[in-house]
Amino acid sequence: MTIMYYDSIRFFDVELYLIATEQALIYVGTDKKRLLNATQNAKKLNKYKTAIRAYQNKEIVAFDFPIELTASNLQMEVFEALKTIPYGETRTYTEIAEQIKRPKAVRAVGAAIGKNPLLVVIPCHRVIGKNGKLTGFSGGLSMKKSLLTLEK
Repeated sequence: MTIMYYDSIRFFDVELYLIATEQALIYVGTDKKRLLNATQNAKKLNKYKTAIRAYQNKEIVAFDFPIELTASNLQMEVFEALKTIPYGETRTYTEIAEQIKRPKAVRAVGAAIGKNPLLVVIPCHRVIGKNGKLTGFSGGLSMKKSLLTLEK
């Protein structure tokens, strides 16, 4: 059984929970229920919290620590596509579907983005509606707007 550690960080007006193994960060999000199988350990999460603070303070624009994902093939394709969106830019769900060569899978792409276990780190906040409007974000639309504003 893999040992998991957690801690939290205040990010804009949201409490983000971080979960990591000894090897990698596996979760950044707002779902406190995800912490049930983890042990609180601020020291084990310090490097991740430091990087997220640096991002929020505009000291870095990307993360270089190890992450670990468990996801379906489609989700992995979508997450890899999200990682290619440059800092300060946005894409639509349609553009992501086209990028992964599944142009008719826009809804499935949206569902995959909604399952992103690494908010901020995998920049799903950079995906907007076709009409330019902000759409769903598990951290809340206020946080999504704050992230996009930060990156301008």
